[in-house]
Amino acid sequence: MKAILITGDRSGSGKTSITLALAALLAKGQNVQTFKVGMDYIDPSYLAAVSGRPCRNLDSFTLDNHQIRDIFRFGCRGADIALVEGVRGLYEGAEALTDTGSTAAIAKELDLPVILVVSAQSITRSAAAIVKGFQSFDPGIRIAGVILNNIKGGSHKAKAVTAIEHYCNVPVIGAIPRMEEMQLAMRHLGLVPYREGSGRGDFDARIATVTDIIGRYVDLDRLRSLMKEIPDSRNEPTLFDLVPSRDVKIGVAFDEAFNFYYADLFDILATLGAETVPFSPIHDCLPDADGYIIGGGYPELFTRELEANNRMREALRETSRNGTPVYAECGGLMYLTERMLLKEGWQGRDKDCSSEMCGVFTGETRMPARRVVSYVEGTCDVDSPLGGAQFRGHEFHYSEVVLPRETRFSYRLSRGVGILDNRDGAVINNTLGSYTHLHPVASAGMFRHFVDLCRQQKRSG
Repeated sequence: MKAILITGDRSGSGKTSITLALAALLAKGQNVQTFKVGMDYIDPSYLAAVSGRPCRNLDSFTLDNHQIRDIFRFGCRGADIALVEGVRGLYEGAEALTDTGSTAAIAKELDLPVILVVSAQSITRSAAAIVKGFQSFDPGIRIAGVILNNIKGGSHKAKAVTAIEHYCNVPVIGAIPRMEEMQLAMRHLGLVPYREGSGRGDFDARIATVTDIIGRYVDLDRLRSLMKEIPDSRNEPTLFDLVPSRDVKIGVAFDEAFNFYYADLFDILATLGAETVPFSPIHDCLPDADGYIIGGGYPELFTRELEANNRMREALRETSRNGTPVYAECGGLMYLTERMLLKEGWQGRDKDCSSEMCGVFTGETRMPARRVVSYVEGTCDVDSPLGGAQFRGHEFHYSEVVLPRETRFSYRLSRGVGILDNRDGAVINNTLGSYTHLHPVASAGMFRHFVDLCRQQKRSG
């Protein structure tokens, strides 16, 4: 099979729209496996939808090199092409002087050729200087080709392409006009998740338009020629391969409001002997299970619907009170508070609006608050529902969860914000709610402890 990585010279270069369209175009004739660099849920939802295969995340801040290679090999099984989308600019990462957490780190670890997307708005010859600088910054990175974005016209294109190919000795395989139609639907924390937008005529039409534009202005044959041939990984063992019989059920909230999950979660749960049972906090009754996971999402956009499903809210409150293990991340944490307050001015509201939530945790969620986007590093207490561990993850929210100071917190953060004073992971009974998002491979031991706790509770019940 063949593989390549698409990255940008900066955030806003257009790499997300371009990678999405390339995945859709290549998937028309071949099996395309997509990957996303960094801790991100929304871009992968698009890449998974157009490729028909789960998109998997690769992040060198949270994952070690062995885990990165295992995820890549496992994801590539049965694929003809691996297409990796970078995060922000090629060299942006967690630190100023290392490439940890960057796209460059993944490109080097997997030895992948790189296509650099350059926003060429208002520049021609300077585009060559940008590419030359990216080439020389790290000799371990092989920039195999360039896609120019925001091209104004024929003269603009000719000058920029000529300069890059002359000074940098790499081909320009696409030059995309500056067009409003290339912009995907956005909101306060980024793109609208694919699951939420899909089915709306304007949303689907915009993706079709983006795909058509990229198909006209990027040379797919030249892209294929720049891909690296990599060995078939079907016979190479990975950490996902040992799947025991499933003796415990884990309910996983999955609907319009809660859909921020890494694809690896379901594979990791399977290796721990857990069967996943999807349910909707908006539409369903709480299914019978031995434990529950409520991931992130945008519950603030569905407060009325969540409030209206009183049976679900009461069932979750009673389930937590009875000691059944519940793990909630970010949006799930917000849902488990007593109420969600959307402030005047938020999303055009003319007054404060409060909706009742589950009441597992005493306190409320307030929207909006300061925007928090950060890697997280910390330690989890040994007597928490996820066990004692050191962990790395991320937080990504625009809300504030206000809990009493006497709340028991199981996470102590050395990096990140958390819920209160660098503390996170609020605990009551066997329920843990946090702003921290954990990667299920990097934190497999914590998920193992959670599943074992579900198993113990099942046997004792």
